[in-house]
Amino acid sequence: MSLLETFRQPQVRQPDMRREGMREGESFWRRVDYVFVLTVFLLGCFGIAMIYSSSRGSDPAQYSRLNSDRQAIFLAVGMVLMLVAAWGRFRQAAWAFYGAGILVLLLVISPLGASRRGAQAWFEISSFQIQPSEFMKVVFIMGLASFLSGGGSKLQVPRLLIALAVVLVPIGLVLLQPDAGTSVVFVVIAMAMIIVRGVRLRHALVLLVCSAVAVGLLLSSSILEEYQRERLSAFINPGTETIDTYNVEQAQIAIGNGGLFGQGYGQGSQTQSGRVPEQHTDFIFTAIGEELGFVGAAGTVFVYGLLLWRIARLGRASPSAYGKLLATGVLAMLAFQGFQAAGMAAGIMPVTGVPFPLLSYGGSSMLATCLALGLVLGIGQSQEENFNPTFIR
Repeated sequence: MSLLETFRQPQVRQPDMRREGMREGESFWRRVDYVFVLTVFLLGCFGIAMIYSSSRGSDPAQYSRLNSDRQAIFLAVGMVLMLVAAWGRFRQAAWAFYGAGILVLLLVISPLGASRRGAQAWFEISSFQIQPSEFMKVVFIMGLASFLSGGGSKLQVPRLLIALAVVLVPIGLVLLQPDAGTSVVFVVIAMAMIIVRGVRLRHALVLLVCSAVAVGLLLSSSILEEYQRERLSAFINPGTETIDTYNVEQAQIAIGNGGLFGQGYGQGSQTQSGRVPEQHTDFIFTAIGEELGFVGAAGTVFVYGLLLWRIARLGRASPSAYGKLLATGVLAMLAFQGFQAAGMAAGIMPVTGVPFPLLSYGGSSMLATCLALGLVLGIGQSQEENFNPTFIR
């Protein structure tokens, strides 16, 4: 029995909304998981507060609210997009979105794309940057869930090979930027969805061996930039003197400074002196650990875990394989990125430049995350008669 089959719930017939005289708009708001929505909003607001603190610096005259103000706009737009994604029905257009995403990835590695920190992964529009790979994660999950939801109880070899093609195309384009961190996120999403869908053990072992070989070939190839290989070597051999070794040391010092209750909001010595690089983006967790301490960091992880739990519950309650696989993909994406970002700050994971969803500064990450969460929230809007939303009350 596949993991997907174990998620199935007893069928519970829901009342006919038209027969009960309930309008469609009312049924939407009645079925919304408000704990889910509130958790997303609170995490986003907490992220804004920490972005403001980590962007201020040590000179009171130079305090900047630009990053936090922009992040507030991103969160507001993201919340609207989340509700739109939950209300809409996008499954039939999953492949169209996937194809559009591939096209945009091709465009970003063309002369139309802009380079930052050694990767050509952005489009620049005025003072804003758009990172297409963040949105590609969402349409990738939609397309793969749509494909995997068909077929028998187990993935047969021909269908598994097609699924791998669906997976490898965006990964290859992201590696050409090159962005190793984001490509790993795609791999984690794909593996989680394929395993939950149901794959024979021997096929799973072959996939794991092939993945290990591919990683080895990637590390020895010229695809990755020198600084990306240095990041991995610094993680494997902490004694290596590189800029990333220094960055991780500063991040660990910041977290160590926090102790149990932290140095106080806006009072972190490492954070306010700017010694930790990218502390409002990739290393946002260091600001949390230093200024709010172990209690604040643990509380953040707890609330983030609550969101992951709600995603899992919504996926488990879905009557369709597509809904379960969609929730699995989003859950894998957010769980891995959160673990990677926190682990990177603590020195137990390599520096990959993966943002902490909803907490790190970045419009593309915030909007894409909210869209993905909206699609999961939309599972609870299913009008199929065997969907049981009572667990969210």
